[in-house]
Order: sequence, then structure tokens, then C-alpha cells
Amino acid sequence: MKKTSCISTLAFAFIMLLSTNIDAQAFAKMDKSPMDAAAFPTSYKESNKLIKIVYSRPQLKERSLSKLAPNGEVWRTGANEAAELTLYKDMKLGNTNIKAGMYTFYVIPGEKEWTAIVSTDLNVWGSYYYKEANDVARLSVPVSTGKESLEAFSIAFEKSENGVDMHLGWGTVRVAVPFTK
Repeated sequence: MKKTSCISTLAFAFIMLLSTNIDAQAFAKMDKSPMDAAAFPTSYKESNKLIKIVYSRPQLKERSLSKLAPNGEVWRTGANEAAELTLYKDMKLGNTNIKAGMYTFYVIPGEKEWTAIVSTDLNVWGSYYYKEANDVARLSVPVSTGKESLEAFSIAFEKSENGVDMHLGWGTVRVAVPFTK
């Protein structure tokens, strides 16, 4: 009886060892520019969102903003994949109506103003495949200077008089993109 019990215990241990190796996953390390999302309303308890953006958050790491997001060039608004913008209701960017749906959000940085771009491109890496023909709306917005420097590129939303402002910040650069109802 003891011999059978010992063999059963060894067999069980061997099976557990094999099953642990079979089930082991190779998980990727944390991305250098982790993905994040911002939405409005900002409360996580609020399920009736108006707008949401999913983007990656690059870090300055002692590099200049003009090197990472050069003036005059289309930028993916973050790192890795182009930022994905979801409008849950029809909205306007400037005077252009945009139907509710999913889009990509690009910008063209500049010294005094940035151009915000909503595009029908989807599931694209960076701005390498950007096509101006797919633009739904464009709006030039002024650049301002923040009091503190942000190491990581950040996006936040704030209620405005007739909609919501998307605030972009990196280093001391600040840009507010107005979406209206």
C-alpha cells in the first residue's frame, strides 16, 4: 500500500511539473511608452461617455520635444500606434461636423500653433501611413506654455461652454483642442 501511495505521489508531482511548464506564458515587459486612455466625462463610474482617446505615453528622457514631435510634420499624437479617437455622439471640430464613430487623431506641431487632425485611418502604426485624403476635419489651435514640465506626454479632457476641450501636454507645451456639440 505504501509503494502505491509513493508512486501516486511521484506521478502527481511529475504531472504538476509538466502542466506548470505547459501553462507558463511569456508575457512582454512593460512598454517604454505605455498605452493610456482619457475620456469625458472623466469619472470611471460614468458609462455615458461623450469622447475617448486611446494613446501611448512617450517620455522625454532628456530629449527635446521638437526631436520627438518635429514642427511641421504629421505626428501620431503619442507613441507606437496612432491615437484612436472615439466620438460617442456627433460633434464638431471647428466648423466641421464629425459623425459619432472611431477615428485616428493626428497633430502637426508648430511653434505658435498645432493643427489637430481627425482621420478615417484606423489600426495604423505611427503616422507612416497617414493620408491627407482621409482627413475628416482639421483645426489650427494655439500653443501655450505650462508652469510645470510634463515628462510623459499626457491628454486630459475638460468640459467647455459648448462641448469638451482635449488638452495635450508635454514638456511645457500645452495645446487645447475644442470639440463642440
